[in-house]
Amino acid sequence: RPTQAVCIPAIHLHVTAATMQVSQKDFQKAQEQLKLLKKDPGNETKLKLYALFKQATEGPCNAPKPGMLDFVKKAKWDAWNSLGNLSQDDARQKYAELVSSLVSAESASQKKEASPEEGRHDGYETLIVTTKNNITKIMFNRPDRKNAINHQMYREIIKALEEAGKNDSTIAVITGNGDYYSSGNDLNNFTNVQPGEMEKMAKDGAVLLKEFVGHFIDFPKPLIAVVNGPAIGICVTVLGLCDLVYASDRATFHSPFSQLGQSPEGCSSYLFPKIMGLAKASEMLLFNKKLTAAEACAQGLVTEVFPDSSFQKEVWARLEAYASLPKNSLAVSKQLLRSMEKEKLHAVNSRECEVLTERWLSDECINAIVSFFQRKPKL
Repeated sequence: RPTQAVCIPAIHLHVTAATMQVSQKDFQKAQEQLKLLKKDPGNETKLKLYALFKQATEGPCNAPKPGMLDFVKKAKWDAWNSLGNLSQDDARQKYAELVSSLVSAESASQKKEASPEEGRHDGYETLIVTTKNNITKIMFNRPDRKNAINHQMYREIIKALEEAGKNDSTIAVITGNGDYYSSGNDLNNFTNVQPGEMEKMAKDGAVLLKEFVGHFIDFPKPLIAVVNGPAIGICVTVLGLCDLVYASDRATFHSPFSQLGQSPEGCSSYLFPKIMGLAKASEMLLFNKKLTAAEACAQGLVTEVFPDSSFQKEVWARLEAYASLPKNSLAVSKQLLRSMEKEKLHAVNSRECEVLTERWLSDECINAIVSFFQRKPKL
């Protein structure tokens, strides 16, 4: 995989002899090690590194507080300010320890990748895609970000669905790596947008979302969601487009659209009332009701719930049995079940994306996202 640059600020300072101690040497060594990392450690970790670097080199936060709409600078300022009066020596030590942990984690990951999983598909960074025993498994693979879906991951899921629809597998399965199924849309997709670029961001985002949901609508084979943990937002709404949904009893289902000043997507505005009734759908899509796995099953969104301790074993044994069924028969039968509504679903998807474009450009949505980042716990 090509090396990716990790954008961590590096400030070169003239240090006095008094500060040239062991911790300073470790600190400088850590800066060099950080440059060699191939994998982006994620925004939360980068904020910690930024804050510790500033504290180690300049002491407690001394910069003016940025404006509320300058998300990136505000996040950096909050991270630095949260360190309070932490000494420069302690900041250097914590910085070096954090970099060391990142280097160790990446080394372990590279060793694991050196012996790739059987049937693994190349060309994915945010997913693990494998085909084995007539099953193509699409696994969200950003566990450090709770499998939040960024723009790259949206495109890779589209690619994986296209490949799975054309290959020799009988069924396709979507699941998550780690504790979460997916925390939904990565709100950091919104943070690096300049005010003059908001309209372009909204239109481009709507085009990508429409294509993404369209691939679920048109997927030609049985598509099964294996929900291993909490699911939020877009990864919940597209469950109505899956043919089966199996969930661990520790999974939850949450679509906090109004909380973020947004509106439903994934054809949920049409399918959820059909699946669970208008009142229950309204409670979830309008009023942000979080469902337990048992509640989601009782309301028809989830097919079956399994104890977490036996979830993987029971579900995959069942999936392997399904994958041994005649492939063409399954595909033809799915088309009979789904074909009558395809045109309607594409129309719903288009309308939902139009409304979302308007929402993303509204002051209400922008203020809700700002409030979300302000509520996030300080580093």
